Amino acid sequence: MQNFQRRERPEKRETNQMVFGIRAVMEAIESGREIESLFVQRGLSGTLFAEFKALIKDHQIAYQQVPIEKLNRITRKNHQGVIAVISPIIYQNIEDLLPVIFEKGETPLLLMLDGVTDVRNMGAIARTAECAGVHAIIVPKKGSAEINPDAIKTSAGALFKIPVCRQDSLSKTAKFLMESGVQLVVSTEKTKESIYDVDYTGPSCVVMGAEDVGVSDDLIRISDKLAKIPMFGEIGSLNVSVSAAVVIYEAIRQRNLG
Repeated sequence: MQNFQRRERPEKRETNQMVFGIRAVMEAIESGREIESLFVQRGLSGTLFAEFKALIKDHQIAYQQVPIEKLNRITRKNHQGVIAVISPIIYQNIEDLLPVIFEKGETPLLLMLDGVTDVRNMGAIARTAECAGVHAIIVPKKGSAEINPDAIKTSAGALFKIPVCRQDSLSKTAKFLMESGVQLVVSTEKTKESIYDVDYTGPSCVVMGAEDVGVSDDLIRISDKLAKIPMFGEIGSLNVSVSAAVVIYEAIRQRNLG
């Protein structure tokens, strides 16, 4: 199975660039730079800030309102109440990516991460997914691990190679995938069905959730299949990156049998 638009990046690109100041951040956005995270001081106002808010709304960029003390801890330079972190990767959109996978005659195998916020887990999952030939990783714009140097290092550079799709709503994305003929398989303990009982040979999207709360109820309700990893020890749970690897390679095993 071949991947779509794998991107080669030199090691020296494994850094996140910080941009601060309202005008500088606006220029970065207008130039098409990917914003990984955006911090805005609480209580800002004025004409320029109004222009800034309109711009980020138009580009659908999420931001965090924080006290000025947090901004001052990030940088002591004149940030004007706004600091942006530029992503080292280029995010893609699954609505554009999926038709291309089908057009190439390939059977999509996708991975959706719901609430995975640990950067090292993100990196480890990306490494496994890239090695297995997963076509893309889908994450939400809010509540997902930041793609930073730690994530990239843990991924062994895989985050520069496998497409990462950052979507506004995982529920809407899931419905789009299902309408496009991709089955949604949620990995959860809230079922009796094993991951080994699911047929992954057709177009599939595996959904993994955060270790503490799992996959959201919204995704569980609309999924095609719920499946759990059998547990036989006393601990009864796996790290999410390990769980993702187990499910992904069951899918690969089934596909390789054909």
